[in-house]
Amino acid sequence: MWNVLLSFSGLVALIQLLFLPFFPESPPYLLLQKEDKAGCLKAMKQLWGEGNYHTEFDDLMKEKAITKGTKIMNVLEVLRERSVYPQLCTMLLLLLSLQLCGLSAVDLQESIIPYVSLGVSISELISIIFCSSIIDRFGRRMLLCGGYVVMALILVLLETSLLLSDQFLWLRYCSVILIFLFIIAYGIGP
Repeated sequence: MWNVLLSFSGLVALIQLLFLPFFPESPPYLLLQKEDKAGCLKAMKQLWGEGNYHTEFDDLMKEKAITKGTKIMNVLEVLRERSVYPQLCTMLLLLLSLQLCGLSAVDLQESIIPYVSLGVSISELISIIFCSSIIDRFGRRMLLCGGYVVMALILVLLETSLLLSDQFLWLRYCSVILIFLFIIAYGIGP
């Protein structure tokens, strides 16, 4: 039934695509990007119903005044801007580490795939909960560096458990637990 499950997301996207033209543009977009005051007020009334939206409109006008000198760049302009190279390199490194970490290339028996999928989902949920609660306390740099250190330690333990799993059968269970811990460490850190 994978084909039905995968086609469901396509069906939802198709429904969104069909109904999207009937929705108004975002009021901040109309005011800040298009500089259309009347369109902004019309969109506010269309989205939120009849009412007095002068406070929200005044807030948007203040935001427009603050960002008046700021130039909005497209993707190519951002890529050419040298001041954002460190951030772009960091993002590229993080995305490559996700693709090259090997989590998407695990070869499993078909009978245990549902359990592994459930375990991965629970591990990701745990990492989201922990990350959102500790990121303000420790900061992103600490989570990145600490996450990579913990991931490296887990990978060393995982390799050791895989090498010794023929001699000690209980190490196979440890390997699965270490994979889940790796996912949690990756989610909390990088």
